[in-house]
Amino acid sequence: MSAQWQTLVSQKLYLANQLAGLSRKQASATDREATLQGAIELALRARRLMFALVARYHQHNRAMPASVNELVELISDTPDAEILADLLRTPDSWLSHLEQLETAQSEPPRQQKAVSEENIIAVSTAAGPDRSADGLLETLAAMKAFMTDLGERHAEW
Repeated sequence: MSAQWQTLVSQKLYLANQLAGLSRKQASATDREATLQGAIELALRARRLMFALVARYHQHNRAMPASVNELVELISDTPDAEILADLLRTPDSWLSHLEQLETAQSEPPRQQKAVSEENIIAVSTAAGPDRSADGLLETLAAMKAFMTDLGERHAEW
């Protein structure tokens, strides 16, 4: 049963990879944004399905944890719970990156301050997650590596 879930997660990761790669080749800004947002949404879906896969590895066959915190609570006192909690606390992990992308994708864009003579010195870059195709591709690769490692640790004999 878990093999089917792993296949489903792999499928979503593959499709997200394809869209992220396509976003780099798009001529128009609208097409780039559309393919990038599609890739992010597929990555978020893959993350949620991966949470379900982890729950199934721990014999919670009906569980569909919506967040990493729900999953960690469900499988508490296991090595997987510790790994996931560590990933969430690590700012540059794939899990943290997806959490940031989900927040950014679920909120309207912040308004930019108008540049005037009074505030021209106060220049700052917009804070937020790395929304580049390359950043997303790195996150997707890390997710795939995590899932492969997870599958090897829970291999059914």
